[in-house]
Amino acid sequence: MTLLSEYYVPGLHIEDRSIKVPLDWTGHEPGHGFDGESISLFYRVVTAPEHVHDDLPLLVFLQGGPGGSGPRPLSPSSDGWIEEAIKHFRVVLPDQRGTGRSSRVDTHIMNRMDGTQGAAYLKHFLADSIVRDFEHLRRTEFGGARWVTLGQSYGGFLTLTYLSLFPGGVTAGFTTGGIPHVPADATDVYRHTFPRMARKTAQFYKRYPQDVERAAIIADRLAAEPVSLPNGDPLTVERFQMLGSDFGMKPSFERVHWILDDAFLDDDGSASADSELSDEFLAKVMDATASRPLYWPLQEFIYANGELETPIRWAAQRVRDEHPEFDAGERPLNFTGEAMFPWMFEQEAALRPFKPAMDVLMESTHFGTIYDADQLARNEVPLQAAVYFDDMYVDSGLQLDTLSRVGNSHYWTTNEFEHDGLHGSTVFKHLYTEALNRGDLEELF
Repeated sequence: MTLLSEYYVPGLHIEDRSIKVPLDWTGHEPGHGFDGESISLFYRVVTAPEHVHDDLPLLVFLQGGPGGSGPRPLSPSSDGWIEEAIKHFRVVLPDQRGTGRSSRVDTHIMNRMDGTQGAAYLKHFLADSIVRDFEHLRRTEFGGARWVTLGQSYGGFLTLTYLSLFPGGVTAGFTTGGIPHVPADATDVYRHTFPRMARKTAQFYKRYPQDVERAAIIADRLAAEPVSLPNGDPLTVERFQMLGSDFGMKPSFERVHWILDDAFLDDDGSASADSELSDEFLAKVMDATASRPLYWPLQEFIYANGELETPIRWAAQRVRDEHPEFDAGERPLNFTGEAMFPWMFEQEAALRPFKPAMDVLMESTHFGTIYDADQLARNEVPLQAAVYFDDMYVDSGLQLDTLSRVGNSHYWTTNEFEHDGLHGSTVFKHLYTEALNRGDLEELF
C-alpha cells in the first residue's frame, strides 16, 4: 500500500494512497498480478482523530457522476454523511479512474487520439472497470476484508454493478438517489426525464415570476447576435438553457435566480431588451455550465450494458426533438437538466477533443457487462436505498421498479430531499440506523 502523505484537516485524519490497476481489465482478475498498460487509482482513508488506531470496519464511497472524483472534505460536517460515517467506519474515498488524482482524462489525453482510439480508450472508464478497480483495491490493500458501500447517484449504479459482479466483497450496501433501471435503456430514461425538466422549470418560474421575462430577454438577445463567454466559448440559447442542470439540487432555484438577477448592465439592472449583458453574468453562466471532463462524454454510456440491440445515437437529443417545448425559440424558455447534446462537442473548447471519439461511441453496440439481472434477483447482500420521490435525475418510479426485482433490498421513499440529500446530516444516519436495527450490520460490530 503506497502511502503518499498523512495529515489532518479539522476533525479528520487523512491518508493519501495510490495503487496501480490495469487500464484494460480483459483477461485479468482483481486481486492478482497483471501485465500491460496500467493507470493509477488514488484513494484516501479518512478516520475520526480518536479512531486513528482503531480497527474499524470499512466503508467505501462510490461517488456520483459519471466522471466524478471523491469528496475533498473541509471538516466532518462539510459533507454531512462523513460526520456520521466516521463514528462507525474507516472511510475510503477513491477517485474513480480518470478523475481527480487517478490518471485523469481531459483534453490533453484526448488530443493524442483519433476517434477509434479515443472511443476504445473511453470504454475503459465505465462501471465494469471502475468496480474491478475497487475490488482489486479491497483484495490487495485491505486484506480482502469485506466492506460496506455507500453509493450516491451514479454511485448507486456502481453499487448494482458491484452486486452483479462481486457480491462476495460487500457486507451491506447503501444508495442515495441512485438505483438505475434494469434493464438499462438511455432513451427510456430521457423520456421520463424531459417532462420532469419542464415541471422543474415551471416551479422555478412560479417561485420567481420576474425571471420569466429575464430569461426570455436573455434568450432573445443570444439568438439575435453572437455572445461569447470569458473563455471564448459561444453563449448560445442552448447553453443558457443548461442552467437547469442544477434544478434537482437545493438551493438551485436560488442560485439560478441570482445569476439572472445580475444579467443586465444598465441603470438599476432591471430586465431590458436594450441592456448589455454584464461581464459578471457571463462569468457566472460560464462557471455554472462548465463542462467536466468525462462527466458529459460518458453521460449516456452509463446505460450501455453489454451488447446493445441498437446504438445509443444521442438519446437525449432524440428525445428532446420529441418535445418542441424545449426549442430554443419557445417562450417561456424551458431549461434543460442533466442531458448532453451533440452541439456541446462542437461549441465547447473543453469537449471538442472528445468529439471524434463520441462520433464512434454513439454508433457502437459493444460494451462491458455492468448488470446481471439474475444475480441481482438472488442477491443476499442487504441493500438499503434512499429513493427521492421528486428526483429530477433518477426517476423514482424506475428506481422502485428495479428494487422490486433485487433480492434483500429495502427502500425509504421521501420527498423531503432533492437529489443531493446525502450531503446533509440526515439521510445517511437514517439509512444506517434502519440497517443496524434490522440486523444487516451484525457481522461488523
